[in-house]
Amino acid sequence: MQRVCFLLKVRAERTAEYRRRHAEVWQEMRDALTAAGWRNYSLFLREDGLLVGYLETEDFGRARAAMDATGVNARWQAEMASFFEELDGSRPDEAMRPLTEVFHLA
Repeated sequence: MQRVCFLLKVRAERTAEYRRRHAEVWQEMRDALTAAGWRNYSLFLREDGLLVGYLETEDFGRARAAMDATGVNARWQAEMASFFEELDGSRPDEAMRPLTEVFHLA
């Protein structure tokens, strides 16, 4: 099982709306994530907009590709793109760069 952690930056003035949107994640999106192999997926948001994501999956590349193949992911990413800083034309899910794990206590 891979443990994946990534950082993104939500626009500070949009953190309240970002939180609200994630309190109401579409069931279709939740189902797609589960079907694609995303497990134990969490997002943590600091008040200044720093977003920390964590998930577990058998194969992150395969899980990302499975999500990329869904229509619901394309719609969700389009809705979420305006919340983020520094995407450089990428969708939020394309801008996720996993951090290197340096320690794990099992």
